Amino acid sequence: MIDNPKLDWFKSSYSDSSEGDDCVEVATTPATVHVRDSKDLRLPHLAFGPHAWAGFIAHT
Repeated sequence: MIDNPKLDWFKSSYSDSSEGDDCVEVATTPATVHVRDSKDLRLPHLAFGPHAWAGFIAHT
């Protein structure tokens, strides 16, 4: 998947470790929450609907 330049990526508040290089980035739109690994931006990112994302976050 090619990175969508219209997405405004930011470091997730859930991305914090003692390693320092573990970083998950998130970008939101009205219909989706996109998640990617900041170490390799060439990899595809995941996209969740708001309800699925809320369910995921509730279990972290």
